[in-house]
Amino acid sequence: MNIDNIKQSILNIGTLGHIDHGKTSITKAITNQWTDKHSESIKRNMTIKLGYADSIINKCDDCIGPEAYTINEKCGCNKIAKPLLKISILDAPGHETLMATAIAGSNVIDAILFIIAANEPCPMQQTKEHLMIINILGIKNIIIIQTKIDLVGKDKAIKHYNQIKDFIKGSVIEDAPIVPVMTNQNINIDVLLEKIANFKIPERDLKSDPIMYVVRSFDVNKPGAKIETLSGGVIGCAITKGIFNVGDEIEISPGIKIETKKEKNKITYKPIITKIVHMYSGNISLEKAQPGGLIGIATQVDPTFTKADNLVGNIVGHPNKIPALVDEINIKFFKINRSDIPYSIFKENEALILGVGTATLIGYVKNIKKDTVNITLKHSACIEKSSKIAVMRNILQRWRLVGYGLLI
Repeated sequence: MNIDNIKQSILNIGTLGHIDHGKTSITKAITNQWTDKHSESIKRNMTIKLGYADSIINKCDDCIGPEAYTINEKCGCNKIAKPLLKISILDAPGHETLMATAIAGSNVIDAILFIIAANEPCPMQQTKEHLMIINILGIKNIIIIQTKIDLVGKDKAIKHYNQIKDFIKGSVIEDAPIVPVMTNQNINIDVLLEKIANFKIPERDLKSDPIMYVVRSFDVNKPGAKIETLSGGVIGCAITKGIFNVGDEIEISPGIKIETKKEKNKITYKPIITKIVHMYSGNISLEKAQPGGLIGIATQVDPTFTKADNLVGNIVGHPNKIPALVDEINIKFFKINRSDIPYSIFKENEALILGVGTATLIGYVKNIKKDTVNITLKHSACIEKSSKIAVMRNILQRWRLVGYGLLI
């Protein structure tokens, strides 16, 4: 292949793992970029900011095995390496208070790099919870990356490797490869790239009405720019089905906050109707885009509405072709059996955090009947019928993942 044949990323890969286990370092090792990760307090629909970066994996025809794979233009043998495939990396924070970020990011990814550091026992608490997410979503494209082996030495690294094997036994990733790496020395990064290159590419639905989820949103104008030179707002999106073309009219929903109903502390929104002006994969211009990696879309939206990730969590499609806004949902709830936290039945008016697409919503239990839960949403949302909705409860003053729901 040449680079013209891989303009858009064909895989969306998420990173999961406990805080400070090396997710951002791994991302840099395979993309040459540091991804920014931030968190915000609960506001709007608990906006979440995910780091992401694109990378092209190249392969040298003259080398054999992992040594043939690189993200550089030249292989270690100094020969030119040919572009093989382009990927996008979603870098989700791992701290427990930001578990909702990992849940939201996991809804739009095709594969996972599961990061586990050798300098701490396996599993740590967030490592356990991230494996629960993987089990819920049933994602099969998984690589487990054992980081920081240089901090513990050979014997402890082997002992930790066996801890990982015991931890994943019986899970959906029981047979996933485990790759020990030293990111600061670039050791085994070629092995990692080879395994990513051999991920199974999911079948894509190109015929349905197109849908994409907003992962990031920006104002790309520099301070002090003249009005006549201003560019419209930019959204970074993951397409889940269908095809978008430059020039398409699109609807972004829920859209812009327009009022707060004081009596119920209810926030309402107005969907945005705009047009796709340009599309990009990294710095490569696209005329059309389909499911795969993340893309940037320049719109005609006032950039004040897209700055600082204000539109994260929105769903995008052709006008009147996306799920309707809802303020209340009914879900069939599936509980995760956890031994580390007490479990009790839902209570009326109990606050919940719900991971839906790339949005993290606040909801309140309205009523419960067996395994069906009726939830009132603080913020209007568009939810696809096929969505798995992660459910978090405040247990012992900490938000914990307790299960997931399906719309009914």
